[in-house]
Amino acid sequence: MRRVRTLIFVFLIIIIAAVVGFLAYTQYLKPQSTVDQQPAYVEVYIVAQPISMGGKITEGLLSTIKIAPENVVEPMFTKGEEANLLGKVAKFPLDQGVVITSAMVGESAADVEISGPSWATIIPPGMSAMSIPADRFTLAGYAINNGAHVNLTACFLFVDVDPTFQTALPNQTATLVGTGFGTVTSEGTTSEGLPVLSLAVAAQGTPQGKLELDPSLQQPYYLIPSESQRPRMVCQMLLQNILVMKAGEFSREANAGIDTPSAPQTDAEGNPIPTAPPDLVTLIVTPQDSIALSYLLHTDAEISLSLRNPLDDMRQATEASTLQFLLSQYNIPVPAKLPYSLEPYTISFCNLSIGSSEICAPALAPAAE
Repeated sequence: MRRVRTLIFVFLIIIIAAVVGFLAYTQYLKPQSTVDQQPAYVEVYIVAQPISMGGKITEGLLSTIKIAPENVVEPMFTKGEEANLLGKVAKFPLDQGVVITSAMVGESAADVEISGPSWATIIPPGMSAMSIPADRFTLAGYAINNGAHVNLTACFLFVDVDPTFQTALPNQTATLVGTGFGTVTSEGTTSEGLPVLSLAVAAQGTPQGKLELDPSLQQPYYLIPSESQRPRMVCQMLLQNILVMKAGEFSREANAGIDTPSAPQTDAEGNPIPTAPPDLVTLIVTPQDSIALSYLLHTDAEISLSLRNPLDDMRQATEASTLQFLLSQYNIPVPAKLPYSLEPYTISFCNLSIGSSEICAPALAPAAE
C-alpha cells in the first residue's frame, strides 16, 4: 500500500514538472511569431492643409495618421521618410486629409501637367511673365538670352506743369478786349437776356514770362522763354536679378518647348529668310513689378537691361543719376566762360551708328553775310 502511494506521488510530481516546463517554454523560450513582432500600426503622411497644383510641399502642410500595417502600400510615405517628400511639388490640387503617394508629387514645377503652353511651368508660383520691347542696346549687344539674369534700368523725363491745366509750362498769354457785362445774343449760348460777363481774345500765343529789373539802367523789362521747356532726365535701376524667360518670340507650334525657334520664314521662291534679331524680351517678375513695367511702357520711358552673373544674387543700393549727381559723383567741372574759344567750334555731338564709316564734322556757325 505504501508502495502504491509512493508511485502516485512520483507521478504527480512528474505531471506538475511537465506543466511548469511547458508554461516556461511557451512564455520565455518559444520564438515570437512574425505577426507578433509587427507593430500594431504605422504612421503615414497626409495633407494637413490644402495644397494647390504646383505648390511646394513643406512640413507645415503635412500631418500623419495611424493605419494597420497590412493597409500600407509602397507608394505611401511613412514616418521617417519625410526627406523624400519635403521640397517636392503637387502635380494636382491636394485636399486636406488625402494620403500622399509618390504619384501625387513631382521633383519640380516642370513635372506638373497643366493646360496651355509648356513653358508656363517655368514661371514660379506668385510670379508672372511680361514682355517689353528690346533692341541690341537693350539686350546688351544680344548677350542677353534665355535664362539670363539681368538688372532693369529706366530713364524718365520730367517737366513742370500747370497744376490746373496739367499742361507744360510756360503758359501762353492772351490779350482780353471787350471785357465787361453785356447781353448774350442769339448767336451765343441760350439765355433770356440775362447779363453775363463777355470778353474776347484779341491775341494769344505769347509764352508767359517774368518781370526783371536791369541792374545797370534800373529799368524793368519782361523776359519770355526763348524755347520750349527742357525736360530734366533721371535714371534709376528699378529691378535687380530678374530672370529672362525668353529673348524673342515664342513658337506657335503645338508641343513646342521654350527653346524651340519659331517657324522659319521663306520668300516667294521658298528660300529661307534669315532670322531677324529679337525685338522683345520676356521677363519673370512679380505682379506688382509687371504693373510698374506697364506704366513705363505707356509713358515711353527708356528701358535698358544689363547682364549679370547668375551666381551673384546680391542686391546693390543704387542712387538715381541726374545731371547734378554726375557732376558731383565723377568730379565733372562746369566749363568756365573764357574770353577765347576753339575754331571751328562744335555745337552738338554726332550720333554715329555703330559700324558706320561716316565722319561727323564739327557743326560750324553760319557764315556772316
